[in-house]
Amino acid sequence: MAVKALGAFVLLALASAAPAQPHLGQLFSDHAVLQRGRPIALWGEAAPGERVAVALGEARATATAGRDGRWRATLPAMTAGGPYTLTVTAPSGTAEARDVMIGDVWLCSGQSNMELQVSRALNSFNETQAANDSGLRLLNVPHVTAPTPAAAFSQPVNWAVTTPDSVGDFSAACYYMARELRAAHPDVAIGAINASWGGSPIRAWLDDEGARAALGADYRALLSYRHDPAAANAAFGEQWASWWRHARGDATGAEPWHASDRLAWSPVPAMRYWEQWGDPRFAGFDGMVWMRKRFTLTVAEAAQAATLSLGVIDEVDEAFVNGVAVGGLYSWETPRVYPIPAGLLHAGENEILVNVFDGSGSGGLAGPAERLNITLADGTVKAIGEGWQYSVVTPNPGMPPRPAWDAPMGLTLIHNGMISPLRDFGLAGVAWYQGESDVGQPGSYADRLAAMMAGWRRQFDRPDLPFLIVSLANFGPSATHPVASGWAELREQQRIGVARDPHAALVIAMDLGERLDIHPANKPELGRRLARAALHLAYGASAPAGPEAVDARRDGDDVVVRFTGVTGALQSWSSTRAIAFELCGASQDSCRYADAVPDGSTVRLRADGRPATRVRYAWADSPVTNLYDEAPLPPGPFELPIN
Repeated sequence: MAVKALGAFVLLALASAAPAQPHLGQLFSDHAVLQRGRPIALWGEAAPGERVAVALGEARATATAGRDGRWRATLPAMTAGGPYTLTVTAPSGTAEARDVMIGDVWLCSGQSNMELQVSRALNSFNETQAANDSGLRLLNVPHVTAPTPAAAFSQPVNWAVTTPDSVGDFSAACYYMARELRAAHPDVAIGAINASWGGSPIRAWLDDEGARAALGADYRALLSYRHDPAAANAAFGEQWASWWRHARGDATGAEPWHASDRLAWSPVPAMRYWEQWGDPRFAGFDGMVWMRKRFTLTVAEAAQAATLSLGVIDEVDEAFVNGVAVGGLYSWETPRVYPIPAGLLHAGENEILVNVFDGSGSGGLAGPAERLNITLADGTVKAIGEGWQYSVVTPNPGMPPRPAWDAPMGLTLIHNGMISPLRDFGLAGVAWYQGESDVGQPGSYADRLAAMMAGWRRQFDRPDLPFLIVSLANFGPSATHPVASGWAELREQQRIGVARDPHAALVIAMDLGERLDIHPANKPELGRRLARAALHLAYGASAPAGPEAVDARRDGDDVVVRFTGVTGALQSWSSTRAIAFELCGASQDSCRYADAVPDGSTVRLRADGRPATRVRYAWADSPVTNLYDEAPLPPGPFELPIN
């Protein structure tokens, strides 16, 4: 992290160095789209103290560069139009951006399902070949983290007109949404910005104030790390150990990092992902495994500080040397490099213990063996790639805790690198598709979502900035009886977060997923639903975004669920009954499927003679449903108390 932070600092320092002639900021390149109907903030660089004149069409503004060479100017609001040439003129020269449009700018963000490119989505070849629209402009934000809010991207960014060459690597969900908005308002240019990162939890997208509000303890730990990394790492090691003792029931001193011989160990067949070991027990295995390596050092070697290199690990690890935690990370692509302080190594036998958790896909130490070593302070390299052992943790205790500074997915890190540089750039709204990485901790996601939206609205100075929130698509096992479901709980938290916010809309995707693929290909339909929600929320269109459950009330012995946002009437496809409704009492095992009949904008659940205090709908990882309105759009999952 220190290396990354230093690199980002150097790049930003170079970016902010005063140029020989004026420059426009990175976002103001050829083919840019600037937000209509709002004052247009512009910025760039010039010689310190130099006065610059900015022109866009008939609009004019002036500014003076500060001592750091940075200048800012604001043009009056403009209506949709263009193309224009944006110019900045100073005594030292002139800079310009050509083919600039005034229109609507949408920011699309989240994790891999927002990041998934047009080239990987449904009907990609035909869609790519047909992509020609000079009024639809695209901008990809590179993957960048920063320990504090960055003023500029550390890599180049450029706007591109939509063509077969430019669209393939762009977010499919974002592109199809933008294309639908163009069709609805053909006289308005659309700028689509994709700032997404696969696997990212929502905490990485929070700003400092949002992190303080939603994750106070983690935020305090982050501040501690910024001040004293070694002390913060030690404190987190105690937190991780406490989690393990609670999850496994080990007494203090009897944990694996203190007493590893209590576990049953087997030799690691090869230093590669465990799915590649050739052992059928690890074919498709997701869970937790301890990895152990013992090695010897001389007295002189043991007296030194060292660096432990473990290569890439997929996806969460916590590493111990001689019983002391030295580091951990959540990433499937970042090589692990952890410092070993002087005094921790022993003359004679030493032990490395690595706890590895994998939630999906490949797991374990990726290798190859040559990447695993210990580098002593005097430069001596000790190879440790051979002779490892493993021990599977059963039952799987689930996702372990992660430190707040865990790059690249730590608290505020992605926001600082990818969203902060967009500060003050005018937006029409935000489309957000994220949550898969928070399924293991769904509780209070609604609060984290609210904190994220509030933080971004502060950054863009738009208290009413519209947010379109995609409810997670179906993925994982279907249910033959009522079950507990982390995916359903996360979707419910998304619903609650949106219901609390008058400037947010929920976009349902639970019927667009693929049970065996977490990255469903049907992004064209998702884009249509996003655009419909945008037109209703941000453009005032009368067509609603889709059915939303409002309440559940008793009507005699029955329960009636009322919906709003229904187009026409609710319909049950291929049946006279709507499936996936549940009546529940207080406990999980009290839930049972209900006989449900749609009627206009309500669904009646027939009484079954058993107590019921709440209604659940589509409560499973991959629910199977048949209820739609005449748009046709489905209602999303929910849990409501019965009034």
